[in-house]
Order: sequence, then structure tokens, then C-alpha cells
Amino acid sequence: MAKNQLFDNPQQGANTLLRVCRIGKAQGLKGEVTVQIFTDEPYNRFEPGNVLYTQDGEREFTIEASRTFKNRWILLFEQSLNRNDAEALNGLELYTKAQSAEELEQENAWYIKDLVGLSARICKNNSLGVAPREIGKVVDVVDGAQSLLKIRLLEPVGDDKIALVPFVQALVPEVNLKDEYLTLDPPGGLIPGL
Repeated sequence: MAKNQLFDNPQQGANTLLRVCRIGKAQGLKGEVTVQIFTDEPYNRFEPGNVLYTQDGEREFTIEASRTFKNRWILLFEQSLNRNDAEALNGLELYTKAQSAEELEQENAWYIKDLVGLSARICKNNSLGVAPREIGKVVDVVDGAQSLLKIRLLEPVGDDKIALVPFVQALVPEVNLKDEYLTLDPPGGLIPGL
């Protein structure tokens, strides 16, 4: 089943940033550090030559080398020349510049903040054979083993005021940020009243 990609919300501000990692202990004597990752794209984010920033954007760290060892990422920055430099970085969180919503949309990827507030509509030619129509609004995205769109229904059925829809392309075939809606093609029983 094809999957839509979902990214955490970037920090707000003029230079929109995404948290990538927190520097941990020094590793060895060459200036390498271990990192706790906050990205689902570590191979892309930690490519040599990439630049990471402190949250205020005042300090830059260029990745010279990266590797994994026993499920841990170990990075060497051009600015870290020895173990003392590496130890001084412990606890520092690093960020990368966020892609624009338009760039992400071309890759079937979105920031959570861009999905919240979108109108949820049943798509044309859906598997239920019901008429296309708006059924509610996305009020949250529940992250876990699988991301779920939390949709507040316009027409609650009994106590069911919310529907949880897995954020996969088969069930959410279209996300249109410009016109502020997404379409759903749910199987029977997923959304109360359909």
C-alpha cells in the first residue's frame, strides 16, 4: 500500500527550521559525537556536506562524516576537531531548513500543521459508491505506528463525532493545500454513517 509521508511541524519563524538531532556524548578522540535523531530521513540529513543549525540560526555545523554503529548515529562536524570540541557540544539540538509545502506536496509529503484544518471530502468514484461530499474537518494527526487523521464529523452518528483514518494513499488519494481539502476513499465501517 502506498504511503503518504508526514513530517513534524517546523519551528515557527522567519527561517522555518526542523529539529534533526540532539548531540550526545563524544565518541573517540577525533571529535565525533553520538546523536539522538528526530528525523525519519537520517541518511539524507546526515550526508557529508549538509549544514545543520542551532535553533537561533547563529551557529552552523557542516557534516564532514557520518556513520552508524549498533543502531546509533555518529557524526563528525568540520567544526569539531578533537574530543574536547565534541564534549562541548553535548546537549546541543541541531536543525535544518524546512522545505516549502509546495516542494513537499510534489513528493506526497506534508507537514502535520498543513493538514490540520483541511476539509475532509469523500472522493468521486469511491469504493463505497456514495455521493462525493464534505464529511468533516481534520482536527489533528495522531502519530504512532501509523499516522491517523483525526476528523471531526459534520454529521455525528450517535456518540461517534470523530473518525480516525489511516494516512495512506489508498485511503487519502488527494491532498490539496491550495484549495484546503483532502479526499477520502474509505472502506465500509471506517467512518460512522457511511
